[in-house]
Formats: sequence, structure tokens, C-alpha cells
Amino acid sequence: MVKYNPQFDDPVKFRQTVGALQYLTLTRADITFAVNKVCQFMHSLTENHWSAVKRILRYLQGTSHLGLLIQQKSASVIHAYTDAHKRSLTTFSNADWAGSLDDRRSMGGYAIYHGSNLISWHARKQRTVSRSSTESEYKALADTIAELAWLEALLKELHVSMTLEPILWCDNLGATYLSANPVFHAGTKHVEIDFHFVIERVAHKKLLIQFIKTDDQIANVFTKPLSSQRFIQLRSMLKVAPQP
Repeated sequence: MVKYNPQFDDPVKFRQTVGALQYLTLTRADITFAVNKVCQFMHSLTENHWSAVKRILRYLQGTSHLGLLIQQKSASVIHAYTDAHKRSLTTFSNADWAGSLDDRRSMGGYAIYHGSNLISWHARKQRTVSRSSTESEYKALADTIAELAWLEALLKELHVSMTLEPILWCDNLGATYLSANPVFHAGTKHVEIDFHFVIERVAHKKLLIQFIKTDDQIANVFTKPLSSQRFIQLRSMLKVAPQP
């Protein structure tokens, strides 16, 4: 028996609240995934969607002491799970293949660090349906690299030098191998633009893509629901911490 889920009777209130939450994601990276989810129902919202918004608000009320921590001097070693301590930019990219039950599109997300400071993050449903987990991860890689290229250009204008090429961590072996393989496979021709975009950056040594275990993938917090314990663990890695 399907449970009845009535339409929410005040769509303006819903949109105003969600709009405010979108602004809050500029400093609270930990709510990015949840806010992106409720944003997908702006025009067909129900009581369940409003309940999800209220749950986000209750979480914020209980964690109002948290905020994005920016350190003036980054530590020499960023995290125990990365060897990128000599690199200016470190990036984590991830995708949840066919995670949406409504249209089977994948969620893509990334987290980009300058030193030990989180400076850019993203969670968004991909525009097209992916036919494999490798394809969804590769699309996420391309979106991440586009943001990375813009940040590199910005740092160059600000005269911030980079000693080594940025490193991008991906937890999908297929996407990692594909990014370094110049042989184009017939099964991936429908993502040809993304393929050549990524390959060009790697071939010119402007980017290093490496595999990371799923348990160490920070970008999971932007692509899928997590247990409370896992969420709190990744929240601390996002540098969302109590403010001094």
C-alpha cells in the first residue's frame, strides 16, 4: 500500500527557506548535499519535502557553533591519507551512480583544498544518465577539473605559485585508468568531450589523478546519504569545526 503524501500548501515559504539555505552553503559545506536534494523539488513539493527542510533547520540549530575553518598557515601535512603536502591544490572527486530514483541520474561532487583549507566544493545532479559507474565518475572528474582550471588561473593572477601539479583523488579505478589511457574505447565515445578534456590536462602534466579508497573519499559527503558517524567524520575533514 502506497502511503499518501499530500502537496505542501505554502510553496512560497518552502522556496524562501530553501533559498536562504543555499546562501548558507557558502560557509557550511556539510549541508550542501541535503540542500541540493530539496532544491530538486521546488516546483513539485510535498509535505515530505518540507519535513526534510525542517530537519536541515533542526540540524543547523544544534550545530550553530560550527563554521568553515580557514587557517592562515596551512600545516605541512594536509591529512594522514594523502601525500600532497607539497602541492598547492588537492582535490577529491566522486559520483553516486544512478542515485536518483526519479530519473536515475547520478550525483557528482568535489572538494578542493588549497593547502589544508577547503576553498571550493560542489554537489549537483548530472545532466545526463550514465550507463556505468565509470562514466558517472568520469563526468564528475571533468566537472572537477573545470573548476580546478579556473582556480589555477585565479591563483596565477594573484601571483600564488604552485610547486607541483594539482592532485585529484578518485575512488573509481575505471575512471582513474581511463584518464591516463590515450586509447579511446568504443564504449565511451558518448563522453568523448569529457574524455579529451581530462586526457589533455593529464598528458600535459597539469594534473595528477590517483586512486583513493572509498573509505578515504571526502567527496562522499556531497553525493550520497551517510550514517551519522561517517557524516561527522567527513564533516571534520571538510574543516567544518567550532569557531574560536
